[in-house]
Amino acid sequence: MTEMIFPPTLDEIEIMARDAMASIPAVLREKTRGIAFTIEEFPSEEIIREMGLESPFDILGLYSGVPFGEKELAGPPGDLDRIYLYRRPILDYWCEIGEDLMHVVRHVLVHEIGHHFGFSDADMERIEAADTTAESATDGEPE
Repeated sequence: MTEMIFPPTLDEIEIMARDAMASIPAVLREKTRGIAFTIEEFPSEEIIREMGLESPFDILGLYSGVPFGEKELAGPPGDLDRIYLYRRPILDYWCEIGEDLMHVVRHVLVHEIGHHFGFSDADMERIEAADTTAESATDGEPE
């Protein structure tokens, strides 16, 4: 008898996101202390409309908050910075590319945080590549 595998729930994606946050590069992690996560099936109709998306599958995540360079000018914070992860688009993307789901969730987090802090896609690719190289260098060392 084969075991049935079900896609992760909203709660399981949130656990993955929290675990992934612990593993993202320090340059990003230190900028996000106390960040809130919201995991939803899809982006809201308002987000789809505001971003001009053709489909709710066109976005995997969103960092919501006052842009980093404007925090001091904005006065007291009105709401927590928050990362939205959209479960169904993430799962769809995961099925398309065939990578480890934890890697996909981590990649989405790095990109959402990076965009929020003004990093370009090239900057984020360098950060992830450097982080992966550092992990690989320690993998072969004896304990």
